[in-house]
Amino acid sequence: MEFSELMKTRQSVRRYQPRPVARELLDKLIESVRLAPSASNSQPWKLVMVDDPGLCAQVAQATFSKAVAFNRFAAEAPVIAVFVMESPGLINQVGAFLKKRPFSLIDIGIAAAHFCLQATELGLGTCMLGWFDEKRIQRLLRIPRGRRIGLLVTLGYAVEGYPLREKTRKSSALMGSFNSY
Repeated sequence: MEFSELMKTRQSVRRYQPRPVARELLDKLIESVRLAPSASNSQPWKLVMVDDPGLCAQVAQATFSKAVAFNRFAAEAPVIAVFVMESPGLINQVGAFLKKRPFSLIDIGIAAAHFCLQATELGLGTCMLGWFDEKRIQRLLRIPRGRRIGLLVTLGYAVEGYPLREKTRKSSALMGSFNSY
């Protein structure tokens, strides 16, 4: 698939088949994250792939509640990828402080984009989640104290007939310009 077609095909999937994802596909996704660029090649993340059905269900439950139900679909996903922020190294920490720019979050976003595009090429659906009970997931996955979770990505096979929607985006003229704002 050409890259331009891959970008048009990738979408947030919110309905999954109860079909497991083969470990060899998960390995390819881990490799796509490993190869993602990062500030000073710091690679400030660890990817935890949750594919144990019982544990995955518990992590999914930590993404919604009675009051906040918009991530309820996460319970259908056979895999949840957890992007844990790792220390980026002293030079990047100083740079992030001086420039007031969260390089680690930017880097995790780039890695997650690689993950989602690779998943699409493999015939898998994804949805990035920023709303979750971080402390609960840290306990469930035994993430060391002092580490933060950047985001979660649900992963699996979209249900049959899941609609490929035309992307609604701002116009190119609003999104980009040449030589000045």
